[in-house]
Amino acid sequence: MTRTNPPPGAEPDDVPDDAALALRPDLTDDELNELFDAAWPGHRPTSFEPVLARSLAWVAARRAGRLVGFVNVAGDGGAHAFVLDTTVHPDEQRRGLGVRLVRAAAEAARASGAVWLHVDFEPHLTSFYARCGFRPTAAGVMPLDGS
Repeated sequence: MTRTNPPPGAEPDDVPDDAALALRPDLTDDELNELFDAAWPGHRPTSFEPVLARSLAWVAARRAGRLVGFVNVAGDGGAHAFVLDTTVHPDEQRRGLGVRLVRAAAEAARASGAVWLHVDFEPHLTSFYARCGFRPTAAGVMPLDGS
């Protein structure tokens, strides 16, 4: 696959992307595990069925039939929704697909009645999530696995 370089002066995520997005499409464990294996070092195959069964929404991106992006939205049953597992295949990164996925997830959360959309991320992703429309807030996280 040929990667498109951004025009001079453009941010890499400003490059138009033509991957097809779909809300709550059928997804198999095989294709999700293939995507996560490519994007997340150390990913172990898992069943996504229990995750998707509890999701408020999810958005997937395909190019030529191949799953190249995914984002999950969990909800609390009220005003709050949470972006989880934003994943873009490494071959597709830095082309705007991740921003499109998160914005589509935000619209799905809004349509489901959520008023607030939350996301936790590592510091190197601050500018990405800012481009998606998130503002920084003070928050906390507690690891439950002993790490």
